[in-house]
Amino acid sequence: MTNPLVETKYGKVQGVTESGVHSFKGIPYGAPTNGKNRFKPPVPPKPWAGVKEATEYGPAAWQPTEGRIRDTYWGFSGMDAMSEDCLVLNVWTQGLKDNGKRPVMVWLHGGGFTAGASSVHMTYSGLPMAKTRDVVVVSVNHRLGIFGYLYLAQILGEEYASSGNVGMLDIVEALKWVRDNISNFGGDPKNVMIFGESGGGAKVCTLMAMPEAKGLFHRAAVQSGAALKLRTREDATLGAREFLDVIRVNQARAYEIPLMHADTIFYAWQSLARTGSIGYTTVPVVDGKHIPVHPFSPVQAPAGVNVPLIIGTNKDEATVLNERDPKFGNIDDAEMRQRIAGIFTQNARSEMKADKEKVEHLIEGYKKTRPKATPWDIFVAISSDRARLSSIILAERKSAGPTPAYMYLYTCESPVWRGRLKAGHGNEIPFVFNNMDPVIRLTGEDPRRFTLGDNMSGAWTTFARTGKPNYKGLPEWPAYNAEKRATMVFDYESKVVNDPFAEERKLWDGII
Repeated sequence: MTNPLVETKYGKVQGVTESGVHSFKGIPYGAPTNGKNRFKPPVPPKPWAGVKEATEYGPAAWQPTEGRIRDTYWGFSGMDAMSEDCLVLNVWTQGLKDNGKRPVMVWLHGGGFTAGASSVHMTYSGLPMAKTRDVVVVSVNHRLGIFGYLYLAQILGEEYASSGNVGMLDIVEALKWVRDNISNFGGDPKNVMIFGESGGGAKVCTLMAMPEAKGLFHRAAVQSGAALKLRTREDATLGAREFLDVIRVNQARAYEIPLMHADTIFYAWQSLARTGSIGYTTVPVVDGKHIPVHPFSPVQAPAGVNVPLIIGTNKDEATVLNERDPKFGNIDDAEMRQRIAGIFTQNARSEMKADKEKVEHLIEGYKKTRPKATPWDIFVAISSDRARLSSIILAERKSAGPTPAYMYLYTCESPVWRGRLKAGHGNEIPFVFNNMDPVIRLTGEDPRRFTLGDNMSGAWTTFARTGKPNYKGLPEWPAYNAEKRATMVFDYESKVVNDPFAEERKLWDGII
């Protein structure tokens, strides 16, 4: 193990070398966001003298941590520190200052827009992908929750005009750091791919709607995180008023915001979670300044039209999303119907609307296609397909433009909970990163898992390198269109299927 040294725009960083891969963790790409920088766009870090040690992950953003899973099923390794000094990133690479021109893959973590970090999941390590695929992997921390998405523009004026999207502006700043520095880490700043799962996928969609991000990335992948629409200014302003009422700040007292302790702001925000307040919702805003239009509604945003895209979901998304349900796997028909009706409640950011008659038609259709399914199975199938159908709509709108979308469906079932987890939300991440060993209890010990990991990481990195995901271990993966609906089905034996589960997809006509 050696100690590699690299010069960045702001100073020298020293990392470590392991298994032929150089890693640098916790590199600052922005200044602390407390005090006068709170709710403001990121600013560059202060240059440092000497050498900054970059061997440990940096702090995570302020976020809820109650109930975080820490066991080896999921690979969560805990939350060691939270801070407003969270604008840090990590780099893994095989080459330094060697003109390697390696593709750069920037990972955006999940957790919605309220939780997560580049360090909390053991499979997020970029070492295996950098080692086996000779790419440069970057992962990013950024502001979350109330610190990242409190829209104050219409209440507190021009000084806070950007406040509703500073978490996304952090990511743009990280991409600028990549543009300016990654060549010293053996990467090609003109060949950058962004990819993310769940909330990370939604961040990818959002970046594709941001003119400031245009040209900073050249490929994209959205894993179980299609975001067709974001929050409106009107809705975000209502939420901000509710929050400001809690902390007792109005325009005359706006000077207090930089003076407050972070935990005062955080716990005031958390108090709204218990009331179901709109003030607790924190997601990016179509503010007309940084995000002029919705990412993919009614069509794809102009900023991302030239970026080819991989997009897909997992067959049984809803199992993981309901893992703490005390009735997991055991509901009756009446409760199943009630729960499914609930997923179609009014949501300003959803394009799905279903009245009682449409919900009934949907349920009866799934009962027909799955005659042996239990009420829980039907609930999981429809809840999961709600995400899949959003991804299909996004792929249709993407494919109408000049660059392609490539659709996938992950169907490999996990052995967790005696098989009841199935192909749950996030289960594909270890295979994309080719990093299955840390979560072997989740992935299982079937030796075919190595083939699946090779194929998924191979497809993603080939896409990063060429703009097409045609990897040698897979059949030809055609671009998606509304006529054939070609979909790569990832499993121990992967294959292309035109319009998988077509009969069930058609049941959603009139709902989307």
